[in-house]
Amino acid sequence: MSGQKGNNDPVILATAGYDHTIRFWQAHTGICYRTVQHPDSQVNALEITPDKQMIAAAGYQHIRMYDLNSDNPNPVVNYDGIQKNVTSVGFHEEGKWMYTGGEDNTVRIWDLRTRSLQCQRIFQANAPVNCVCLHPNQGEIFVGDQNGKIHIWDLKTDSSENLTPEKDASIQSISIDPMGTMMSAINNKGMCYIWTLSGGRGTDPVKVHLKNNFEAHSKYGIKCLFSPDSTLLATTSADQTCKIWRTADHTLMTELKENTQRWVWDCAFSGDSQYIITASSDNMARLWSVESGDVKKEYSGHQKAVVCLAFRDEFVQ
Repeated sequence: MSGQKGNNDPVILATAGYDHTIRFWQAHTGICYRTVQHPDSQVNALEITPDKQMIAAAGYQHIRMYDLNSDNPNPVVNYDGIQKNVTSVGFHEEGKWMYTGGEDNTVRIWDLRTRSLQCQRIFQANAPVNCVCLHPNQGEIFVGDQNGKIHIWDLKTDSSENLTPEKDASIQSISIDPMGTMMSAINNKGMCYIWTLSGGRGTDPVKVHLKNNFEAHSKYGIKCLFSPDSTLLATTSADQTCKIWRTADHTLMTELKENTQRWVWDCAFSGDSQYIITASSDNMARLWSVESGDVKKEYSGHQKAVVCLAFRDEFVQ
């Protein structure tokens, strides 16, 4: 297979981390078909644009956009002029704008339609931003910072509220389920919080109601993510595991553990919620069966820790 993904392959899987490369894989074979150099820094976060034309790589003081459908090794768009690490990147569902968060205590919105490369709007937090999550209604951005606050930034009114689940515990990751009815956050103490969400229609702001909190991991929590069908929640940790929880009762369904895995940094579900891919410090990404906990495929080739991945398959609308 050449560097091209090929129009007949609807699956995009990319991984990156500390070895300054982004690798693209055939998800079903485990073969790496393209490696893009990212020489400026490590890659902290990856996200595929909604139209599947480009991938955004967030690094130290920049975001680089690479073309998914050509062999061009160079970024096609560069966003620079940011202080410190960019820790989070994502897109409006229609691709109108991109949002980023970072250790400069800001969340930024970039208009993708003008190509002006100028940041359009900035939300200022009082601490480094670890994670940013867009509500499915596309109108509210949830921001997790190192001081333990979750900020809810209303894009329509430009106002914000915040909540602090636990003092002095850094919010590492936030996820909102595709239905927009649940929110999860995990902190650096391994505690997982679940809220029910209401409102968020029209001018009605989202209201947040704490439903449960539990120790998901005995060590540092890193990532939480709802499955596309909203029935599962994945959490990853420095304890070398990814755990799959049932959202109905928050009981543990599966623990994904591999002897060499070390820290598990990132994860992504398949569109049918049957499989999950993880990225870990042992330089590997893995495809697991959610139900059985078996490793179905390993993606081997990175020379250092894999800390982020992006995955889209044909089930994603």
